[in-house]
Order: sequence, then structure tokens, then C-alpha cells
Amino acid sequence: MPASLSNRVALVTGSGKRLGRAVAIGLAEQGTDVVIHYRSSRAEALDAVAEIEKLGRRSIALQADLAHISELPKLFQKVEASFGRLDILVNSAANFVQTEFAATTEKLWDESLDTNLKAVFFCCQAAAPLLKKSKGAIINFADIGGILGWPGFIPHSISKAGIIMLTRCLAKELAPEVRVNAIAPGTITMPGDPPQWEADFVKLAPLHRNGRPDDIVTAVSYLASAKFVTGQVLVVDGGRTL
Repeated sequence: MPASLSNRVALVTGSGKRLGRAVAIGLAEQGTDVVIHYRSSRAEALDAVAEIEKLGRRSIALQADLAHISELPKLFQKVEASFGRLDILVNSAANFVQTEFAATTEKLWDESLDTNLKAVFFCCQAAAPLLKKSKGAIINFADIGGILGWPGFIPHSISKAGIIMLTRCLAKELAPEVRVNAIAPGTITMPGDPPQWEADFVKLAPLHRNGRPDDIVTAVSYLASAKFVTGQVLVVDGGRTL
């Protein structure tokens, strides 16, 4: 059986809203204390903290712009000062920049790669000393764009393919103390998302449904607790990549 997540400490990047928030709340429901990271969504982050505290778990909101690498050591110093440890790092913060090939500029390229790949590497680097002490886990967020490759989203797809290789490299680099895995979601729709997102995905997925936040929470919980799994990419896409 997977290990319990009770009384662990997790930091979930980009968890003030949407899928990151769902993951943070899901971990809290399993007994984990959670650090809510946000860049600009302060009100939403504080609301997530309040929701976690209602579940009887400890939580704080910490602000950092992950693209500014100099801010990352301070972020993890604050985690240690507040909780004394870190057991789980979930790198869910990302952007989804659409750009046609001929219209791709250096700025758009950097916007995707800096947030989706470079920041994840340096978050892992800054968190590693704490995670080694706790024999913890890192869960990175790729997506199926990093497997299939999407015209119109070339920098994004490259950034997520990079997450897959980064996960494999770090699984070797940080072993045996820290396990490093990734999730590659398919289309996960949230309340208020355009209905065509779901309709388009359902046509292509063998399970004939879109993904839901609970599907990703389940996957994160498994990878956070599976003691004999590292360097793997768990594709959660209803069979879309088949």
C-alpha cells in the first residue's frame, strides 16, 4: 500500500487557482500541510489557505515570481522557517502560450521556456536540501503537448518535453534520497472553461471524457507516496496519446 500523506508538508507552485489549487486542497484532505505559492493571485491564494485551515491543516501563502531565479532560495527558506521541513514539491505553475511558427518571437519563446522549464529546474535545485533530509518527492507537471507536439504551441510543447527529460535526469541526480516523477495530463477542464475544449478532447480520447481535477489529485497522491517509483511520467489523458 502507498505510504500515508498525513502530517507531511507540501509546496504546490501556482496553487492560488485552477488545477494547482485543486491539488493543494486534495493533499490537505489527505492530512498534508500545504504551502500555497502564487505570483500575482494573492486573494485567491489566501482563500485557498483559509479552505485548507478549515480542513484542520496548517497552510501559508508565499509569493514569488519563479522566473526570477534569485527569489527561489528565499521561498524555500520561508518554508523551512514556517514548517521546519518539506516532504513534497509539486511544480504545477505554468503558462500556456499559443504562438504560430512564423509569429514566434524571442520574447514568446522565453516566456514559455523560462516559466515552464527553467523555473522548475531551479525550484528543484533550491528544494533539494530540504527534500533530501525528509527523503521526499518531487512531482513535475508536463502535459501531453510534450509527447505529441502541437503546431501553434511549439515553445510550450518543447518546454513540456523538457520537463520529461528533466524529471528523468533529476531522478538519477537526487536518488536515493529524493524520488522525482512527472504527470502528463490531457485536457483537464475546470468550471467556466470553454465547452469546446471538452468537446474536442472527448472526440480524441478512447475513454470519451475529459479529465477532471480529481483525476490529477489522485495521480499526484500516488506519486507522492509510491516509494518504489522514480523517473516516471504518468500520462493521465484518457488514452489520448494512444
